[in-house]
Amino acid sequence: MENIDALTHRIGGRRVLIRRHSLTVRLSHWLNVLCMTVLLFSGLQIFNAHPALYWGQYGADNDPSVLSMEAVEEGDAIKGKTRIGGLSFDTTGVLGISNVDGEATARGFPAWITLPSHQDLATGRRWHFFFAWLFVINGLIYMAYGVIARHFLRDLLPAQAELTPGNLRHEIVDHARLRFPKGEKARHYNALQKLTYLFVIFLLLPVMIATGLTMSPGFDAFAPWLIDLFGGRQSARTLHFITASALVAFVVVHVAMVLVSGLFNNMRSLITGRYAIDIDDLTEVKP
Repeated sequence: MENIDALTHRIGGRRVLIRRHSLTVRLSHWLNVLCMTVLLFSGLQIFNAHPALYWGQYGADNDPSVLSMEAVEEGDAIKGKTRIGGLSFDTTGVLGISNVDGEATARGFPAWITLPSHQDLATGRRWHFFFAWLFVINGLIYMAYGVIARHFLRDLLPAQAELTPGNLRHEIVDHARLRFPKGEKARHYNALQKLTYLFVIFLLLPVMIATGLTMSPGFDAFAPWLIDLFGGRQSARTLHFITASALVAFVVVHVAMVLVSGLFNNMRSLITGRYAIDIDDLTEVKP
């Protein structure tokens, strides 16, 4: 959220537009949307080449996996089975086995969610690697901007009063009841938003990028310590899958909050930078 003390005139009891997001934040956001969409679909294409995850240095068909999606024969039928640890689930038609051109086909994730839709590891890797580096470059520019423009310090760092148990409990209850800040409180992110964004920006995304680089033999030659840091290339692959899944969960919740808190207002702020708030009392605002 970018210096949202904006618009200069006296108002009372009406709705005004404030400046909420800078051009840099908006461009970075929409480029991230593009990159993450392609990375997700192409990443699932790559995963389908060997739909199982392992912990440690090695991972092959005969090694015990921590997660697997496979097609298994049960009598005359072929079913999709997804196993997580010691738990096994029938996921026929969704995971493990899907309907491709009218035939039951062994696939980790279904064709409609992979890029390309047909099984093509080489093309999936090309899409994934290109947009991964674009994502990293965009992230570095955003990080530099966040430091130089004091975006992180001003807009994302919670104040001490915001971190008290009482305030956090109050915000959790408000979110659960879909009650969102109004008026002056809507000028800034609340503590839950700040903590979530900081967690994603400074922990989740760096781990996802670092584990992705660990799976690259070329990058391992440059930084061999990455393999030791994550306990092996297969462990890095598993952590990459987990962090990517956590990021997808974050995006789902984020989009849901955008929808229920005011789709038009939120989208306007991400396109034009302007966000509407209701001011009850006479308030001085700057343009």
